[in-house]
Order: sequence, then structure tokens, then C-alpha cells
Amino acid sequence: IYWMKEFHVDGIRVDAVSNMLYLDYDEGPWTPNEDGSNHNRQGVDFLRKMNTVIFSQDSDMLMIAEESTSWAGVTKPVEMDGLGFNYKWNMGWMNDILRFFEMDPLYRKDNFNLITFSFMYAFNENFVLPFSHDEVVHGKKSLLGRMHGDRYNQFAALRTLQAYQMAHPGKKLNFMGYEFGQFLEWRFYDELEWGVLDSNEFNKEYQHFIKTLNHLYRKQKALHEIDESYTGIEIIDADNTEETVLSFVRKSEKERDFLIVVTNFTPVERRNFVIGVPYKGTYEELLNTEMLEFGGTWTTPQPDMKSVNQPYKQFEHTIELVVPAMGTVYIRPKRIYGLNKNKKA
Repeated sequence: IYWMKEFHVDGIRVDAVSNMLYLDYDEGPWTPNEDGSNHNRQGVDFLRKMNTVIFSQDSDMLMIAEESTSWAGVTKPVEMDGLGFNYKWNMGWMNDILRFFEMDPLYRKDNFNLITFSFMYAFNENFVLPFSHDEVVHGKKSLLGRMHGDRYNQFAALRTLQAYQMAHPGKKLNFMGYEFGQFLEWRFYDELEWGVLDSNEFNKEYQHFIKTLNHLYRKQKALHEIDESYTGIEIIDADNTEETVLSFVRKSEKERDFLIVVTNFTPVERRNFVIGVPYKGTYEELLNTEMLEFGGTWTTPQPDMKSVNQPYKQFEHTIELVVPAMGTVYIRPKRIYGLNKNKKA
């Protein structure tokens, strides 16, 4: 409450919640409860009381749990037998996605489950997708430094990673320096590498990409409006391990306002690539992470994509596109049919 009242913080990220939930989480001797369980009942009561008191003071506060186990109900209200946080760090997603991107692309097709597994539990809690201070300290390298390949491919991978994070259900968090592609690991005793923006085109182009992506995220409701249930996403294809391409639809409250996301996790361009689409009509490219202005090689966006009546899994229509090497494409409907009793939308 002191930090809320005196410093006007927007929220608090509570570290090491797991240590407060279990009697045996740390090393050393421990005494089980009388029923043999290992739940730290005093710790649970404390967390519930803390969140109850804080939200009684300010209902708009963000209370985020850094909790690394499968404890159920971390983000459920206290009155529903939850811990009362409104968000939880998605540690599993963060660890899996970074392990995948550090990997040589040659081996990614055999580890595609690191990408797709998060969709199995994405709505078990209200998640934050975090690339925080923990990921860029203690010899772990910066996020750019973790990417595979030479500097061009590192930035291409970082753009792909950022665009994929923005499209994945859950709120986003990135640590300072990431927005312009700092190469050195974060050091508390030194400032960020602002100088690279004057000396390196890759960094300036990447900063421009992040600015563009942030504005697009705020404008496109499909990317953020439904983050808490499966009604906000429909998988197109999560089984293309051979080409290592993932595609899905993000949806908003309005049926027409949706985006199609196609991510290629290997540095091989996929031509004549076919995906299913929800409606008959014409689709257009909204974002391509490999455009020249962002540091890529594409000088012009690809032309509009007209659907054909061809079944594809649960879809009746398909479009064909080029998926850039190590890139993500956002596609939106331009003129579609099938809404409002088959009237043009």
C-alpha cells in the first residue's frame, strides 16, 4: 500500500510465490501438515489477505505472481478459492520459447512441441508472457545474443520472436534494451547501449519495427481483446513440423475483426504456402517482419490473396501466400463473405 499510495506504482510482481505455497519447495527439512500434505497454509492465507487488502484500496492494481508450479487458481478471486492475483508469469512459455530460438533451425522440426505446447494451457490462468530482467542477467546473454546465426539472422529471429509473442494469447512484458536490440547482457552498473542507434542500422531498423508493432498491437483488437479464453484463438495448423510453420487466427469480439498469423521458424522461404481461412473473400498483408524498412530483404508487400473453395482441416476456403524465411506475417480480411446472413462484410 505504501508503494501504491506514495509512489503510484501500477502494479507489483511478487517474486518466488512458489516458496510461499509449499512447505517443501526449498531444500532442507520440513514438517508435513497433519493430513500429510505439503501446502503452506499460512503462506496461502497471507497471499489471499494481501491481494484482498490491496484490491480493496485500488481495484485497478496489477498483482502479478511469479509462480513456477502448476498450483491451480493463482489468478482466481479469493472468493472462488483462488489466490487473488490478476496475472501470473508464464514461466513455461518463456523457457520453452527461448530454448527453441537458441536451437539450430535444423533441429527445430523435431522440437516443435516447444512452440505448440503452450496452447494446451494458455488459459488455465491469466498469463503474462515475460521476457524480464531474469532472462538477460547472470551470463544468460541478451535476447539478441541468444538468437542463432550471424547478426542479420539474429535480428530476423528477434523480429519473428517479438511478432509471435504479440500474437500469442496473454499480456506482454519486455525488459529495457530489448526495444532496440541491445547485444550486451544487462548490467546494473552501466547504462543501456543507446550508442548503437547512431552506429548500427540493424538496431535503428529494429527499433522502428518495435514501434510499428506496438502501435499495431494497440489498434488491432484481435491481438488483445480476448486473452482469457479459447474463443479468442483458432488454430489453423500446428502440425507442420517438417516446414516448422505455425498458423492460427486471433479473434476479437466482432466476428469480422480477426487476424491470421503465420510464423516460419526456419530461415527457408516457403513459397506457394496454403492455409485455411474462415471466410471466402480477399485477404491482405498487414505486417511482414522481413520488410526492408525493418531490416529484412522484402522491398514490397505481397499482393492481396483471394480465397479458393478448397477444404483445409476445419476450413472450407484457403489462400496461398509466400511465408518469408525466419519471419512472421499478419494477414487481415479485406473483403469477405459469409457474415450477416451471407451478405458482404
